[in-house]
Amino acid sequence: MTAETESIDELKARYAALKETGQKEGEFEAKLAAAPTAPDTIPEDKILKQDVVPGGWYWTTNIKRGQTLRIVNTEATPGIALQVWNRHDPSERLNTADTIKVQWTARIGKGRVLLSDMGRAMMAITEDTCGYHDCVAGHSTAITNEKNYGPSTLRNSPMPVRNSRDNFQIAAAKLGLSKRDVHQSFCAFAPVITGEEGKLHWQDDALQPGAFIDLRSEMDLTICLSNCPHPMAPGGSYEPQPVAVILWDAGPVAADDLCRNGTAEAIRAYENTDPLFD
Repeated sequence: MTAETESIDELKARYAALKETGQKEGEFEAKLAAAPTAPDTIPEDKILKQDVVPGGWYWTTNIKRGQTLRIVNTEATPGIALQVWNRHDPSERLNTADTIKVQWTARIGKGRVLLSDMGRAMMAITEDTCGYHDCVAGHSTAITNEKNYGPSTLRNSPMPVRNSRDNFQIAAAKLGLSKRDVHQSFCAFAPVITGEEGKLHWQDDALQPGAFIDLRSEMDLTICLSNCPHPMAPGGSYEPQPVAVILWDAGPVAADDLCRNGTAEAIRAYENTDPLFD
């Protein structure tokens, strides 16, 4: 056995050990069960900004490190796509593939962290009353709209039939970015699951009116939400419903914060992030 082969074998063994630890059930789930819950109603004096995003439209804002964005799915609309950039260096952006890979799970919910393509923590999911979000299938496009609704529906729809890809490109241009800066989305309120045969499916009846997700900003960010139906959402008509967005101050982060300490991978992500703000 050569030194190179031995090194490869050692790396494979290390990967297998990390995977086994990362996918081992029990430790994270216990921390999740013990974690505090956020209030259903945010105190007025904690609200920094609030708005309503109409169906089919997009919304952008800047978020400072430590502030929390709540997205409220008031009418159980199927899917809210999210783009995230480092406000001071937008070449650093959300990487959903690494978010899944590094944390050893595609079930990204409360206690998990949205990671950048530089291995840093961008947003932490501090509360989640839905439990179904998608990092795999992606956001809607003109092509997925035509496939899902058909030319007749697109022509005769009582509301403009928009899609997330176009929304993001328009928003990016207004932010001084380009279509090259549009990346794979984190899609909230999108119950995409994997069936026994390994195919992706939409979980019917998983969405409930009033469900919300809290996303704490772990660096200064620029974000864009697109309120267009997820490409896998069922239904032959284009009827996205409005969602509420609330930027609020959730207070100082506890030393035993679930997102920061939930897994070894999360701890490393914050070790990469915190020095930017020391």
